[in-house]
Amino acid sequence: MPNKMLIDASHPEETRVVVVRGNRIEEFDFESQDKKQLKGNIYLARVTRVEPSLQAAFVEYGGNRHGFLAFSEIHPDYYQIPVADRQALLRAEAQEAEDEDDEETENGEEQQARDRGGRRNRRRGGKNRDRGEHRHASSENEESPAEPAALEEPAGEAAGSEEAGGVTADASPEDASDASIVAEAVKVETDQETAEEPAAETGGGDTADNEDDKPSEGGPTSIAASVEADVISEAVPQADQPEQSGEAASDNDRGMLEDVSASHSDEHEVESVGAEDALEEIRSRRKPVRRQYKIQEVIKRRQILLVQVVKEERGNKGAALTTYLSLAGRYSVLMPNTARGGGISRKITNAQDRKRLKEVVTDLDVPQGMGVILRTAGESRTKAEIKRDYEYLMRLWENVRSLTLQSTAPALVYEEGSLIKRSVRDLYNKDIDEILVSGEDGYREAKDFMRMLMPSHAKVVQPYRDTTPIFVRNGIEAQLDRMLQPQVTLKSGGYIIINQTEALVSIDVNSGRSTKEHSIEETALHTNLEAAEEVARQLRLRDLAGLIVIDFIDMEENRNNRAVEKRLKDHLKNDRARIQVGRISHFGLMEMSRQRIRASVLESTMKPCPHCG
Repeated sequence: MPNKMLIDASHPEETRVVVVRGNRIEEFDFESQDKKQLKGNIYLARVTRVEPSLQAAFVEYGGNRHGFLAFSEIHPDYYQIPVADRQALLRAEAQEAEDEDDEETENGEEQQARDRGGRRNRRRGGKNRDRGEHRHASSENEESPAEPAALEEPAGEAAGSEEAGGVTADASPEDASDASIVAEAVKVETDQETAEEPAAETGGGDTADNEDDKPSEGGPTSIAASVEADVISEAVPQADQPEQSGEAASDNDRGMLEDVSASHSDEHEVESVGAEDALEEIRSRRKPVRRQYKIQEVIKRRQILLVQVVKEERGNKGAALTTYLSLAGRYSVLMPNTARGGGISRKITNAQDRKRLKEVVTDLDVPQGMGVILRTAGESRTKAEIKRDYEYLMRLWENVRSLTLQSTAPALVYEEGSLIKRSVRDLYNKDIDEILVSGEDGYREAKDFMRMLMPSHAKVVQPYRDTTPIFVRNGIEAQLDRMLQPQVTLKSGGYIIINQTEALVSIDVNSGRSTKEHSIEETALHTNLEAAEEVARQLRLRDLAGLIVIDFIDMEENRNNRAVEKRLKDHLKNDRARIQVGRISHFGLMEMSRQRIRASVLESTMKPCPHCG
């Protein structure tokens, strides 16, 4: 069956997009006319309150409630300090970023060398160990032929090796000139300001909520570390080994205890996966060390800033903002006020590809004070395609600059784009054979954007003009209806139950009518493996976020637990959200957290009952 992207834009009130592989939905996104996405939008904003206790500012940018701007997300260009001090601060941050890049490059090369050496040693060690054991066994048999065989002892489980991936460009500023972009607008605004001060904002609840929001994401523009598959090893019987002396046996006991303690410590390891979203290709910046400054000393009320939304409004919580701007294209991400010559997404791990792409970025001739990062989508693209994408982003930034100078805060100066454009940019890949668009306006928008972004792929976009709705014709509506139900049935007869609460999302795995296997352990393993795949899919489709706890069916063998963990991580790799995954605990529970990109499907389509909640 062909893989298709189906876009239902026949009704102006709502646009829906699905990616179908065969007859199965793999990606789903929608946007209503009265609730458009704010994330990625850039606003000319005004500071309304500086909060020393939070080291943050509340900003009026044009949303439903004031946005939250942490001190660490404020570019030094906005500091009201002497020019010499600002330049010194920018140079220090740039040097720190450069040192960090060099350090991570060296670490990456050392890790590759260790991996190659480890593979060679394992191959040699296996052969030598076999020969050594054979010689040792034969000599023992000659000395004491009547000696009984050694007791069988299980070897410790081998823990999966989890190393950080490649290196990406950091987002530290150097000689950035973003503040100069809005200098003219700031001057006009300041001249027009009266001496009256508006009443102080009393949103204590907002302050607390936003403070809770701040550590939950770990940074607005983070990229997850690349994933290495866990090594799953079975216990190796040691019946062929000779009996050990008392001292050797005690040493072995100590080794077994160390293995047990190591396996317990493995349960607490957390691995990061996912982060395929466009703006998540940028690695999180280190928290800047600015002990000599406090926000109340360098940021003033009514100050004008250029901010970007990095986290949507939710409930009574305002949007999270940053002054470190990013413009995402198909193959690259432009950072207009982050002085970094060029970088490669750390998800691109092939050394030859990284070297080639590094040369491509160098040839782009990025202006001083700006930075660019190549996305994973550009890994196999030519220099001409990447350059065309970069030039498109530069034109986009020039438009933002021009509109900023003509605007009065608060004002929207850049909109991330409609759902159709974001889907073509982020969801379309070489595996998708066709993009069918229902609705003439939507078709023209998708066709024009694809022609500008990837001219050679424009023929993939085709109109859908049948009288039967596009989602009904392809059997999509029935699958979307099932997304609102808590129970999801597995092919084997098992099922999972998904419950969303205020604190977390709980997912319970049950074997149901699955009775094909010959033992309880096999039934549990098969059901858990199938459930792991379906859980990863449901997280994407339903946009479940926050703390997630999965209650798998209990299994006795550790290697089976590791297999389930690996299956889940493999299917989470292509998730657009940033995900942190723990290990299955002694109680069969796996904890994980998923970044909130937008409100879940249930929250967006349902309203709680005013009587029973």
